[in-house]
Amino acid sequence: MRMKYLFFSWLAVFIGSWIIYGQYSTYTELCRGQDCKKIICDKYKTGVIDGPACSSLCAKETLYFGKCLSTKPNNQMYLGVWGNLQGVVKCQMEQAPHLDFGTELEPRKEVVLFEKPTRGTTVQKFKEMVYSLFKAKLGDQGNLSELVNLILSVADGNKDGRVSLPEAKSAWALLQLNEFLLMVILQDKEHTPKLMGFCGDLYMMERVDYTSLYGISLPWVIELFIPSGFRRTLDQLFTPSWPRKAKIAIGLLEFVEDVFHGPYGNFLMCDTSAKNLGYNDKYDLKMVDMRKIVPEMNLKELIKDRHCESDLDCVYGADCRTSCDRSRMKCTSEVIQPNLAKACALLKDYLLRGAPAEIREELEKQLQSCVALTVTANQMEMEHSLILNNLKTLLWKKISHTNDS
Repeated sequence: MRMKYLFFSWLAVFIGSWIIYGQYSTYTELCRGQDCKKIICDKYKTGVIDGPACSSLCAKETLYFGKCLSTKPNNQMYLGVWGNLQGVVKCQMEQAPHLDFGTELEPRKEVVLFEKPTRGTTVQKFKEMVYSLFKAKLGDQGNLSELVNLILSVADGNKDGRVSLPEAKSAWALLQLNEFLLMVILQDKEHTPKLMGFCGDLYMMERVDYTSLYGISLPWVIELFIPSGFRRTLDQLFTPSWPRKAKIAIGLLEFVEDVFHGPYGNFLMCDTSAKNLGYNDKYDLKMVDMRKIVPEMNLKELIKDRHCESDLDCVYGADCRTSCDRSRMKCTSEVIQPNLAKACALLKDYLLRGAPAEIREELEKQLQSCVALTVTANQMEMEHSLILNNLKTLLWKKISHTNDS
């Protein structure tokens, strides 16, 4: 009995130590905030970059990193505290000169960090650089000159009426990131988190109270032993009441409207998973992560003529899919599903669970029509608008008289 006791005690210590070591190794690989801060602050102190958050981060140290939220080593993410403000700090760690489909949608494109613009670049030349970048990413959509001026006003971090070279280097690095560009374009929209400040390509954005559409966070050890089917059931149990879910869903539909043929073209949601959507304490939808929302033209240029053997080779991110032209063994550029269909696929189980009996049948019918929507459908834009408005109207009529609205 004593030997058995000693053996099981030793086994427990061994397994516990292994788990702790695994957790520590994972944490040190994923959470490299000090490395990120050192890179940024070294560049700031040598006068290479500047921005509204630089002094607070590197000199006054009133902006500091809290809990690590990173899920990938080269996309550092932390809860941030800036004086009496709370937000989320994001920082890109590693250079990636080419795009790796299926992994990262926002690589750092510069071969040398903060290489551009070079010394001697005039403000007019910088404007032309930004205009050319927008034309490549967005095409001839909207008033690009107006967007360039908006970017210059954001780049002027100290609001002295001029953009210095260090401020221009920070702005140029940030413009390589789709999330930053989208935050600027949609800065007046309700469901887009606000940009709070930046330094180089590190930026701080508004914190969202609830950081997943639904679900419950469990230790990874427990996650290993939970079947995927049971996990989905568990996730659906931990959701707000139905009227609040309906309000959140309306917010997602409104966000889909914001990015669908907006003032600067169509943006595609290439990962519509629940972890990228959140909501505040009033149950208004807020985007948590927009790094995988990309300009349609930009995506078409990146994916067209990609070598393929089947449609599975023509996937960008998790949800942006095109078809494989087997006669040429190349991917086509036309994305099959619009954002609305992907949003409805996410919302279907979420909204039908606990739905009031008097609207359940109609709601299910509308959601099925929505999920079936394709880009190639006849009169797709008209059908898109009709389905979206019908869904919003059905949900809003049901909750408009409740306190949750």
